[in-house]
Amino acid sequence: MGKTVLPFMACALLMCQGCFAQKAQDGFKSITMEEAGKFMREEKDFILIDVRTKAEYDGGHIPGAVLLPNEEIQAGGNPGAAVTSLLPDKDRTILVYCRSGNRSKQASAKLAEAGYSRIIEIGGINSWTGPVEK
Repeated sequence: MGKTVLPFMACALLMCQGCFAQKAQDGFKSITMEEAGKFMREEKDFILIDVRTKAEYDGGHIPGAVLLPNEEIQAGGNPGAAVTSLLPDKDRTILVYCRSGNRSKQASAKLAEAGYSRIIEIGGINSWTGPVEK
């Protein structure tokens, strides 16, 4: 029995290492909206970025969020003038959200590629239970 279990466990371990390496390679951390709410209550030095469209943002956003549509964040390591003027400090903590979590992951990856070092992707506003501002 030990001869069949050991190779299986070794393969599983190698596969998990690949998953963790990919996560670290993304250059950002993901947390839940619940964890984000706690973070925002306890921390002060961060910027909250809403990467949805202006119409979505105007329809309701998390209080204190700044609009920076995902489409305005350029890929390829140069995020664009809109990003650098809004986010001049690449070491400041940036919380990123969208509607469901897809665009926030895309935007977080582009920001990480541009050298921003403290990115926390928090998913979508559709799972936010706190107040919403219009």
